[in-house]
Amino acid sequence: MAAALERRVAIEAARAAGEMLHAQFRAAHRVAFKGQTTNLVTEMDVRAEELIVRRLAAAFPEDAILAEERGAARGRSGRRWIVDPLDGTTNYAHGLPIFAVSIALEVDRRIALGVAYDPSADELYVAERGQGATVNEAPLAVSATATLDASLLSTGFPYDIRETRDTNLTEYAAFALRCRGVRRLGSAVLDLAWVAAGRLDGFWELRLGPWDVAAASGRITNLVGAAVDLDAPAVVASNGRIHDEMLAVLRDVRSTRGGDPAPGSASQS
Repeated sequence: MAAALERRVAIEAARAAGEMLHAQFRAAHRVAFKGQTTNLVTEMDVRAEELIVRRLAAAFPEDAILAEERGAARGRSGRRWIVDPLDGTTNYAHGLPIFAVSIALEVDRRIALGVAYDPSADELYVAERGQGATVNEAPLAVSATATLDASLLSTGFPYDIRETRDTNLTEYAAFALRCRGVRRLGSAVLDLAWVAAGRLDGFWELRLGPWDVAAASGRITNLVGAAVDLDAPAVVASNGRIHDEMLAVLRDVRSTRGGDPAPGSASQS
C-alpha cells in the first residue's frame, strides 16, 4: 500500500499534467516521430513529462523514475515511478479527445499505486494495492458480462504493424467473430481503466510499454494467463468472467500461426 504522501503527489502531478494537456489540446502541435511514422511524439508529451518528473523527483529524490520519453533515471530507494505523460499521442495530435496521463509506483517489483487521469472527461482513476480502485473517489466495479459472446472488447496494434508479422490483425478478426464488438481507442491506459470501470468487458494487446499497464487494476495477465512482465508487457485484462475464454481464443489463434505467446514491444498510441 502506498503512503498518503505518494498518493497525493501522484494525483496532483497527474492532474496538473492533464490540465496542461487539456488547455493546449486545440493548439497546433509540433509532431515528431520515434522510428516509424505511426509512432508520434509532440512537444506536449515532453512538457507533461517534465512537469511530472520534476514533481516526483522533488518529493522523492531517492526513487528511480522510468518515463516514456526520457527513459530511466536510477534511484537508491528500491522504488520506481513509471510515467506515461500522454497516452494517446496520435489521438491528441489529431484532435481526438481520447488520451490520458498515467503515473504508477512500483515497490519490490509490485505496483503499489496507480493513478490515471482522463482530462477530457475529468475522471481520475486511483488504484492502491489492497485498497481497491476508484474513479473520482467512487468505487470501481467490473462488468457482470458472463460470456465472450455478449462482451464488448478493446485492443490496439503495434507501431511496426507495417513491418512485423505479429500484427494482431488475426487475433482481432477472431475476437470480432466471437464477441459483441471490438473497439480500438488508441489509449491503453483508458482501455484498462474502462475495463476496471465496467465500460468494457475485456482488453488485449500483444505489445505495450511498462507505462501503459503500470496503473492498471482488475484481473490482468499475459497472453497465456501468467503474470505480466512489466518490462515487456503483453496483456489480457477482463472482468474475470470472460478471461479464460479470451485466453482460449488467443491460444488457438497464436498456436495455429506460431506467434510468440508473450511478445514485448510498444504499441500504437
